[in-house]
Amino acid sequence: MSGLYTETREVLRKYGVRLRRSLGQNYLIDEVKRQRILEYADLREDDRVLEIGPGIGTLTLPMAELAGHVTAIESDPLIAAILMDRLQVDNVDVIVGDALRVDFPEFNKVVSNLPYQISSPITFRLLEHDFELAVLMYQKEFARRMVAEPGTREYSRLSVMVHFLAEVEIVDYLKPGCFFPRPRVESAVVILKPTGFRAPAFLEDVCRALFQHRKKKTSKSLRESFHEIRTDLSFNEVLRGLPPEILEKRVFQLRPEDILEIAEHIEDLSGSS
Repeated sequence: MSGLYTETREVLRKYGVRLRRSLGQNYLIDEVKRQRILEYADLREDDRVLEIGPGIGTLTLPMAELAGHVTAIESDPLIAAILMDRLQVDNVDVIVGDALRVDFPEFNKVVSNLPYQISSPITFRLLEHDFELAVLMYQKEFARRMVAEPGTREYSRLSVMVHFLAEVEIVDYLKPGCFFPRPRVESAVVILKPTGFRAPAFLEDVCRALFQHRKKKTSKSLRESFHEIRTDLSFNEVLRGLPPEILEKRVFQLRPEDILEIAEHIEDLSGSS
């Protein structure tokens, strides 16, 4: 067994902790993978790092030695207390709370083994901020949807939104045995770099409406889910002016730029109505 596995078991035993999968408490125990994650983050003394779901400090402790400051947000008060007890440095702040609700401090990098149940909302919350780089662990299937191309089985509204908001690269995969306790899924390490793109008001609504019927033609999908688009315009008003070549495609065949064109079309009509 690796030294990191032994260390993790000893810490949990010392504090009498039983981890709960329902909270995404699967801790990294592969030293090689941990080192790669730290290398991808390329931490320097002037970096201010945000970590979500730090657990007992598997990444927090080595990051504190490399970066100028680390803020770790942990939802479980008991685990947060263990982390604070283990820290022997003064450049780490631990915030006990829900990462979807608490205010984020200033940061320029994010490094996290994310709780997988909040992968989507926390990713989009992070992308509302201006930062340099994120190195994040996701469930493998979620990561593949982030980078999926039109026409593929994984292509989804997540793929479209992330396409505009960030440069995304899957740089590593992790088997269940890289974690304790073993999750039931494989994981992936993803690098995110925000593009600074500001989505038009209707892009998220249009994505949601379209991908409820991903195998139908765009015109039919829009008609059936038009109520998802928060506009005072009628369906027929929106339909007029959209290129036939877009309307005839199946939703899963649309390029992100096609979907952006629909959203911008609605925005233009709304502004002129």
